[in-house]
Amino acid sequence: MSTVHTTLVTALKGAILLGAASAGMAQAQQSPALDRMSISAGAFYAEPKIHLGGDTRYGRVDTPDEKIDDVTLPRVKAEMLIGDSHGLSFDYFRFDEDWAGTASGDTVYEGRPVAGTISADADLRLEMARFAYKWWMGKEKNAFGVGLGAAYLRAKISGSAEANLSASNPVENYSFSGSASGSDSVWAPTVELAWRHQMNEQWRFYAEASDIKKNGGTVEGHIWNGAVGVEWFPHKNVGLVLDYNVQKIDLHRNGDRTADLDLKLKGPSAFVKVRF
Repeated sequence: MSTVHTTLVTALKGAILLGAASAGMAQAQQSPALDRMSISAGAFYAEPKIHLGGDTRYGRVDTPDEKIDDVTLPRVKAEMLIGDSHGLSFDYFRFDEDWAGTASGDTVYEGRPVAGTISADADLRLEMARFAYKWWMGKEKNAFGVGLGAAYLRAKISGSAEANLSASNPVENYSFSGSASGSDSVWAPTVELAWRHQMNEQWRFYAEASDIKKNGGTVEGHIWNGAVGVEWFPHKNVGLVLDYNVQKIDLHRNGDRTADLDLKLKGPSAFVKVRF
């Protein structure tokens, strides 16, 4: 009985040691360029360039491509690694700014060609959240990821406009003003590419790009994002992330009166990153 008990204890110890060793080997297969879980919170300091256009009861109105004041946009990212190669990622940012400008040119009013100027001010709020699954390749200091997921986009705009127009043959002058608001939200598929490199335990480099494409429906368009950055970890679990980011958002709203939004954001981002 004692021999059987000793054999069982020995076998149990062996199984525990084998399991621990297997777990250690599985953990070791994870690329050192990847974290098991991380959360990054910070801001995107962007230089925006905007174009707005749409059909109105007075005709088509388009603003010129115009740079507006630099903005600081809150941004949050999170990543989780399941096993050695399966990853989940999340990215959220919000653009909420006032805009004012003047457009001039030709349009149509009450069936007649007219020329003049339109002054407008608007409050644009744009929120975007991306969720993606990534397949990571590479076990050494370099890891390459390919991702598929979905993006949620919500846009809201409100504002007012004032126009002074004139027509010829016969000569007539028109003035009008008004205000309006509207909002839309949409889900769209996204494709992502990523590269991670660990130089040492404190320094990492990365590059990533994503493409969101929505066809058909009330809102359609194309959103592209690209970034290159560096991570520095003065402490094992807390670090600083700096990157340069470019966002290009091109949306078109279908309906009785169409509308277009073309927004470009480029500039540096800074994050505090906590990893586990």
